[in-house]
Formats: sequence, structure tokens, C-alpha cells
Amino acid sequence: MSVEPGLRERKKQQTRSAIAQAALRLFADRGFDAVSVAEVARAADVSVATVFNYFPTKEDLVYERMEAFEEALLAAIRERARGESILSAFGRFILERTQQAATPDVSERVATLARMVTASPALMTRELQVVARYTDSLARLIAEETGASADDPEPRVAAEALMSVHRALIDFARRSALAGRPSSRLAGDIRVQGERALALLERGLRDYGVAQR
Repeated sequence: MSVEPGLRERKKQQTRSAIAQAALRLFADRGFDAVSVAEVARAADVSVATVFNYFPTKEDLVYERMEAFEEALLAAIRERARGESILSAFGRFILERTQQAATPDVSERVATLARMVTASPALMTRELQVVARYTDSLARLIAEETGASADDPEPRVAAEALMSVHRALIDFARRSALAGRPSSRLAGDIRVQGERALALLERGLRDYGVAQR
């Protein structure tokens, strides 16, 4: 049974959301590196200390949703149905997320974030760190789920392969949004690319790219 959050928790959520929205508006307008945390605090009508209470680093103002994504991804694999493979659970989770790209506001947000991230070395570095953390967590979970030994490389190889699909789809979504691909097509196109990538992992790489000369 779900429980409605109390007034204090709702106010905290509202404050967090107001800070994140103010930050993204400023970053989108002037660029991440050109905006200070103090400016974000003023725009959100809070103190600098309050910003850091909710977001430990400036980069977290951009990547604040990634922690929830990681938790949801791991839960999808951990709670998969009996008889379902890790690849299947991962693919189902990722493909379901593509449906979020079907609305104009999300498509525009993807394009805005793409411009913001690619223009900032600090954000590019942080994104790589976040993905590495995802991969580490996924590799540990795969090892637990399969009973692999500590020196078995397979969980790491599997995690790297799965996360490469995720990264490829993010890159595809960003390029498509920046190129002005209509929102009505974006979700469907991302799903097609995701299905192709997952099918490649399903088949394995034995017969992929065999030299013909």
C-alpha cells in the first residue's frame, strides 16, 4: 500500500525540483560552465548551502535523475520473472524508457541537455563517471545473480556490453534531437535501434563483421 508523503517531505521535494529547474534554465541559456552555484541559488530563492544540501556537486544539478535510474535498472534485473534472462530484463527496462521520448517536452529536453553536456568538459567527465558507477553496480549484481566467483570476468564483460547499449541509445537520441528529428518519430526510432543492439547481443559476436577478403 502506497503512503502519501508528509508535508515536510513534499516541501523538500518542491524545493529540490525548484532548484533543479532553475539550474537547468540558467545552464540552457548561458552554458553550464558560465553559471555559478550562487546564481542558481538566487534564481531558486534559496541559499547556496541549501543547494548543496540537495545537490552535493554542481554537476549533480544536471544529473540528479541518474541515481533513480540506476536503482530502477538494478531492481528490474533483480526482480525479473523466473526463467527470464538478465539480457531480457535489461532490454525490457531500456526499451520501456524509450517511450518517454514520445512527448515534445522530453524531446526538447534531450536536445537541450545534449547541447549543454557536449559544451562542458566538466559534464562530459561526470557523465563518464556516472556510467562507470552504473556499470560497477550492474557487474556486482550480475555476479550475485549468477553466483560467479570474485575472479570471474564474465559479470564485468556482460555489464559492459549491456551498458554499451544504453550509451549507444543515449548518443543516438541526442544526435537525433539535435538534428530536429520530430518527437513523433524519436521514440519509435530509438526503440528500433535498441532492438537491433539487443538482438546483436542475443546472437553473440561470433559471426559479426567476418572479413570477406
